[in-house]
Amino acid sequence: MSRKGSSDASDRFEYLQTLVTEFQDTDSEEAKEQVLANLANFAYDPKNMENLRELQVADLFLDMLTEENENFVEFGMGGLCNLSMDRECRDLILQSGGIPLVTNCLSSRREETVLSAITTLMNLTTASSRSEITDPAVLQCMLRFSLSESPRLRNLATVFLQDCCTEGQVARAEQQMQGQHQTALGIPLPKD
Repeated sequence: MSRKGSSDASDRFEYLQTLVTEFQDTDSEEAKEQVLANLANFAYDPKNMENLRELQVADLFLDMLTEENENFVEFGMGGLCNLSMDRECRDLILQSGGIPLVTNCLSSRREETVLSAITTLMNLTTASSRSEITDPAVLQCMLRFSLSESPRLRNLATVFLQDCCTEGQVARAEQQMQGQHQTALGIPLPKD
């Protein structure tokens, strides 16, 4: 690696560390939101994964999923969605008990949060996590979303059902839903 490349990597780590410190030190909700949005964007670039793992940003994002501030939840979920594309980050999220926290975000009223949660669940699906991710309650939720008026939500839920579930699982979930209204009732649909 060239001297400049090493310097860039070092500068990147220091910048990300500054963001994490700023998030922890500030009392301003607006500043925290800005930092979370920035960290979520940095989580999109594979060059940042090692630094973000070292700074335990996955845990920071997971902590945001139980906040009352919906922006914290949305940015935390978006950041996790980006991190979950990386195998090592995916494993960290699974080891940290992330599945139930992500699953709870399926009931968000914000479409972006729900879309990020569905994508994250797909990214977190492994041989050992599949049974938890394809829990009947999650499948029924995805079946409801597959009837949504929102094309993005409808299409992503359909992809989840096709890629993460067996036909038998989907048929059982549909059967369990028989008698219930075949709309998204019971799960509030996202507003936006």
